[in-house]
Amino acid sequence: MGYATKLASAPWARHDGGMARVVVTEEIAETGLDRLRAAGHEVDVRLGLNGADLVEALRGAQALIVRSATMVTAEVLAATSGLVVVGRAGVGLDNVDVTAATSAGVMVTNAPESNIVSAAEHTIALLMSMARNIPQAHAALVDGRWERSKWEGVELSGKTLGIVGLGRIGKLVAHRALGLGMKIVAFDPYISAERGRQLNVDMLPLDQLVASSDFLTVHLPKNKETVGLINRDVLLKAKPELRVINVARGGIIVEQDLFEALRDGLVAGAALDVFECEPLVGSPLFSLPNVVVTPHLGASTREAQEKAGEVIADMVQLALAGDFVPFAVNVDAAEANETLKPFIPLAERLGALFADIVGDTSLEVEIEASGEIGAYDTRIITLAALKGFLGRISRDAVTYVNAPSIATNHGIAVRERRRDDVEHQDYMNLITLRSGSRNISGTLAGRRREARIVLIDDHLSDVPPARYMLIVRNDDRPGVIGRVGTVLGEAGVNIDNMDVGKIPEAGSAMMMIATATPTPESVVDQLRRVPGIVEVITIGG
Repeated sequence: MGYATKLASAPWARHDGGMARVVVTEEIAETGLDRLRAAGHEVDVRLGLNGADLVEALRGAQALIVRSATMVTAEVLAATSGLVVVGRAGVGLDNVDVTAATSAGVMVTNAPESNIVSAAEHTIALLMSMARNIPQAHAALVDGRWERSKWEGVELSGKTLGIVGLGRIGKLVAHRALGLGMKIVAFDPYISAERGRQLNVDMLPLDQLVASSDFLTVHLPKNKETVGLINRDVLLKAKPELRVINVARGGIIVEQDLFEALRDGLVAGAALDVFECEPLVGSPLFSLPNVVVTPHLGASTREAQEKAGEVIADMVQLALAGDFVPFAVNVDAAEANETLKPFIPLAERLGALFADIVGDTSLEVEIEASGEIGAYDTRIITLAALKGFLGRISRDAVTYVNAPSIATNHGIAVRERRRDDVEHQDYMNLITLRSGSRNISGTLAGRRREARIVLIDDHLSDVPPARYMLIVRNDDRPGVIGRVGTVLGEAGVNIDNMDVGKIPEAGSAMMMIATATPTPESVVDQLRRVPGIVEVITIGG
């Protein structure tokens, strides 16, 4: 069963404020769970579930919140119905089959920024512990041995720290290491040399990075590109003084290769917080005197746990409401910045209005963001407009996850355009939808940033979008507006707002009329018979 079918069968999916059932299978901060309860959702805490037990617990559930121990496999997803969102209270997603979730129409979201400070600080803690052999010296002393000369360390000041992955955590580590007087080099194919210079970081290829580093720390997600990235071939390029740190994900460093490199003196030390298989209580690495290990403590601070619980609760609430989820990992859009966020509801509303204008026969829709917003990654604007458009013409419930696939199923080609200037100079920003000869444009106006429809089929306008509207195209001649008002008044249809746009050279005019109630079809037919009226389109009827 696809996401659309699931939503259509769920009463709360109409976004009418109804309650959803949220299954929680691992320890989450109560502050986050309390947010879900306060929003009216049922929170069902069922710790330690996997496999068949997890499938059984998910019967009748719309949301699942996990950490790292619950395996959300393709088999689990295939065996459930009604599931809308899986929330991972943390960063990594190696225990969630994101591909299978996307195919099933289930949104997957995480809390990518909740533990970044804790992980960066733990990296620095391991860096310093390894450099000064603190755990080994501590163990010897409490065991009755004063081994001052045996555990001589090295200074960090003046040493080169190589960072593999200059994302959120990597940048925090770089900033802290700079404060320790270290030189920072990094490998990240998504970071330009210029951006690196802005961060006081030299960007290098991986082999060169390893060869030049005194310390090497890994901050990458675990995926098919990164598993086994740090292996024997890479470690052979290191100088013997290299010390390796991993607070990211087990498996990025090949543990057997690292063990042999440490044993054979190819590298000087390692500090590991994560492992290929967890929990892990025995490993050849543990027998080496130049290894420091911790049991996946990178995010284990009170602050990180509270942040993760609160953030994932917020993301799940947004998903259940059908709203944009900033940290959704299987939505094809970049995170919306503060400039773009106010335009997301406008784009969705314009999409719905445009669907009423063009109907369900359109085979191509172009969505353009222009002006200041056009200078950003506007995929979320495109998705929002598409969600609104398809929501009017499809029997399926449309979301940010499934909107592209539903468009494909309907045979609709979607073209995205963006430009940093605006064709109509009266506006700083415009969102425009086009299909054939038809178009609609909207913007946010005034200090209160209110939505306005400013262009329909090349007719200039200025009217706020409303639940019920009439679009009346007519010949530009006297008396037509009055006759339209008379027909609506005699039928008891109250006009809330109205604007008239013209194309003088074409002798064409267009009325945008917002009404308090739907206009009956019989009244619409009567309007179509008025002399001079070319077309009447109803919106929201």
